Amino acid sequence: MKKDQIFILKDRGILFIEGEDAKEFLQNIVTNDINKVSNAYSCFSSLLTPQGKYLFDFIIVKKKGGYLIDCELDQIEDLEKRLGIYKLNSKIEISNLTNEFQVAVISNEKFLSLENSKDQEGYTIAFRDDPFFIDPRNKKLGARVIINLEKLYLSIKKLELKLSDSKEYYDLSYNLGIPQINTKNLKEKVFGLECNFEELNAIDFKKGCYVGQENTARMKLKNKLRKKLLPLKAEKKLNIGSDVNYKEIKIGTVLISEPHPFALIKLVDPDFSEFKDKELLVDNNVSRIIQ
Repeated sequence: MKKDQIFILKDRGILFIEGEDAKEFLQNIVTNDINKVSNAYSCFSSLLTPQGKYLFDFIIVKKKGGYLIDCELDQIEDLEKRLGIYKLNSKIEISNLTNEFQVAVISNEKFLSLENSKDQEGYTIAFRDDPFFIDPRNKKLGARVIINLEKLYLSIKKLELKLSDSKEYYDLSYNLGIPQINTKNLKEKVFGLECNFEELNAIDFKKGCYVGQENTARMKLKNKLRKKLLPLKAEKKLNIGSDVNYKEIKIGTVLISEPHPFALIKLVDPDFSEFKDKELLVDNNVSRIIQ
């Protein structure tokens, strides 16, 4: 990622949760610790089923009066509805601000040139009152920006940034093993830990109860992680639901097909080390796991 690049992510949506119970409301349902979220720190988190399976993932950012939720656009309405189910008597308001805010990505180099910045995942500063922060999942993804649409192009001009194709950014995310498009295909098919949420800083194992906490903690404690969501490189398009095979043994299933394929892959029986660098077959297409 070059210093002067900016990627505008038009497939992201924004919710805003405000009200006197906003912090407690989020703390009781999401996988990360909301107590850590501040004007200086943003976090990656998720919402799971009571059994600990994937529903949504998102980034949580402190904003005056509440919290911004940065989620895949295709998931934003379903997330809003799901949060509404959990609302009950909580004194909160949930607003969809997708038409008012835009998510973008700049380089860490540009971020670190700004006043008060720090080279730390999740570290957040305000630039013209909008949050700029290093991606809390992996700093190699650059620095994220959630900016009012009215100020977007003024900020691009002020920071001397050049618009770049978002495909380059999503290719980077894919090579890092982080799916951000068509995540709806993962719903209720994978456990949170199988989505690499521990490695991506999405789970706080010390925070206490949240939806799906019991199974997630049990899997962690008993080291029961037997599968993992991993990116595949293939010669042709892979189909959702197709088997991933190694020496005629099924070792996984394709869950995301486009624009970048991801599959849920076994870690044992056979052992992952046996095939992690080998050619695999998916519908007679040669594939490899990206490491």
